[in-house]
Amino acid sequence: MRPKRETIPNNEFAYFVSTQTVGRRSLFRVERWARLMVDILNHYDGPGYKLHAFVIMPDHLHLLISPIESVEKSVQLIKGGFSFRAKRELQWNGEIWQPGFTDHRIRDEEDWKRHLEYIRTNPIEARLVENVALYEFMGFPSIEFPQGLKPAEFGAENVRAEARTLQPEVPKTSAQETMKGTGFSPSVNLPESAGFSHRGNGKGERAWSN
Repeated sequence: MRPKRETIPNNEFAYFVSTQTVGRRSLFRVERWARLMVDILNHYDGPGYKLHAFVIMPDHLHLLISPIESVEKSVQLIKGGFSFRAKRELQWNGEIWQPGFTDHRIRDEEDWKRHLEYIRTNPIEARLVENVALYEFMGFPSIEFPQGLKPAEFGAENVRAEARTLQPEVPKTSAQETMKGTGFSPSVNLPESAGFSHRGNGKGERAWSN
């Protein structure tokens, strides 16, 4: 059952958001895809949300954002914007995203720091790099705790809706050698997504359509 949507006013809450590729395919292992994703995140930083931190993993994203309209709208911009440009610039006609996303509303400064650290260490936990400084597809454009952030108990019910946090995975061995130190390949022949069959979300995930 889809949870009730929330209407979130401008920048009153920050969210840790995760979303996956369809079938957990390692689409962002391809360097061109990862760079395009960075461009999309920066493009909507301002008009769609305030981007605090992000990491692009081979098969999923983790973001820390303050929505302008709502967290749903922010994710729609990211996923829809990327899909549009991937079709135009990467000549990709298959599916890209698993439906829905997970989100966690930041409660306080301690919660904020904990999720920043999760983003920072995710590539190491996934064994993509040994030193986080070597991982290119991660950024922290605005890590200062938002002083105007409203407490989690503010507002209506379910303001602290919990979501299943995606666990880092050890990447599967690729048939092609990855770029040393980055875990990404400059050119990988990706399979067409016509055979992808994975649908739905994990337990506790907020399955918004986007």
